[in-house]
Amino acid sequence: MFRKILDRFKIASLNEMQRATIAATKKSAGIVLLSPTGSGKTLAFLLPLSGYLDAENTGVQALILVPSRELALQIEQVFKKMDTGFKVNCFYGGHLTKTEKNNLTHPAAVLIGTPGRIAYHIRNNHFETGSIHTLVLDEFDKALEFGFREEMAFIIGQLKKVTRRILTSATPMDEIPSFTGIRNPVEINFLNSASPTTGGLIVKYLRAGDADKLKVLFSLICKLQNRPTLVFCNHREAVERIGMLLAEKGLAHGIFHGGMEQDERERTLIKFRNGSHRLLVTTDLASRGLDIPEIEAVIHYQLPATMDIFTHRNGRTARMNASGTSYLLLAENDHLPKFIKEPPEAEPLPEKNTLPGKSPWRTLFIAAGKKEKINKMDVVGMLLQKGKLAKEELGLVEILDHSSYAAVRSDKIEKVVNLIRSEKIKNKKVRIEISG
Repeated sequence: MFRKILDRFKIASLNEMQRATIAATKKSAGIVLLSPTGSGKTLAFLLPLSGYLDAENTGVQALILVPSRELALQIEQVFKKMDTGFKVNCFYGGHLTKTEKNNLTHPAAVLIGTPGRIAYHIRNNHFETGSIHTLVLDEFDKALEFGFREEMAFIIGQLKKVTRRILTSATPMDEIPSFTGIRNPVEINFLNSASPTTGGLIVKYLRAGDADKLKVLFSLICKLQNRPTLVFCNHREAVERIGMLLAEKGLAHGIFHGGMEQDERERTLIKFRNGSHRLLVTTDLASRGLDIPEIEAVIHYQLPATMDIFTHRNGRTARMNASGTSYLLLAENDHLPKFIKEPPEAEPLPEKNTLPGKSPWRTLFIAAGKKEKINKMDVVGMLLQKGKLAKEELGLVEILDHSSYAAVRSDKIEKVVNLIRSEKIKNKKVRIEISG
């Protein structure tokens, strides 16, 4: 029944977890889905949810609560790609509340948001909750960890007509808090189906010895060359320190942590997705719920404190039966975490470092987006026709609320900017430049 939707994602068939989830939603009004990061949970709950929507209902019908804006935006993109014909809105901190309030004058069938922002709109009576029949609590364990218990309890307490509830988590849960309203749920547990040391994932280690860990990290990055790589740190200070080293070496990279402005974080992820950067240095903020491409290597610059953190970091690679390598970077006195049962193999480093080559892609910034009525075809058309690009010279194009980004071949981007600098989009002159 979902064949057309799956074709849009170029998916031949659903995986076992997705099939089990869809089957369970037909039998129970309460679902608890436990499954690792990268296993396809978003489609697992969006597919049955889409079948509950009624074109005659003009209010919000489904509410999806998430712990982060990045996850909210990812789910929104997936739902839009499903092309169900139903409207979706996405609300989160850092987004203009005035814009969100205006969107609620004609509410979307599906509303996705962070607990703090959704609670704000409910408290200010910006939308009616009585039409909501389906509730999804995605990455619920992470939402609790982020301190959203009070906001979630308030929101759920206002939902008097909910008949279906789906809770997802990437870690086991001893008990389901009563405020969720989930009673006697069907539990779908696929957590044991993936292990950080089995399947397509290889775990290796490097010991710094007398050398500085930063030097060892740099050598490993040089060895990996341009393989898409995530470097995980426990603290944002370490992220900044590594970023400074890579900048000094002239290596294109992105950094990502909770201390950055949200538009900075968004640009960083866009450049990583479109290939302008092949290296992202991050805290555990990027270990879950982000729309990032298939990763070939994960480097634990600072060791994860728990098995759960290790699993979530590694879940960014070897996803959906792909292969990948996880590297543990050990200082001289570091010991392997006790939760790693199988001893990893040592990774040798080359005697001489060779800098990775530059990415074939760079990112073009356009100062207009959805709110200026710009769509992807407007940008693609301008770049192909006015910018004289061949199709293979244009990469990923992303349209945000007030800005747009396009990956352009590095050897063409300056010429393109010169050609389109004075062009108008939708009869309006907009700023166009290479994103720094």
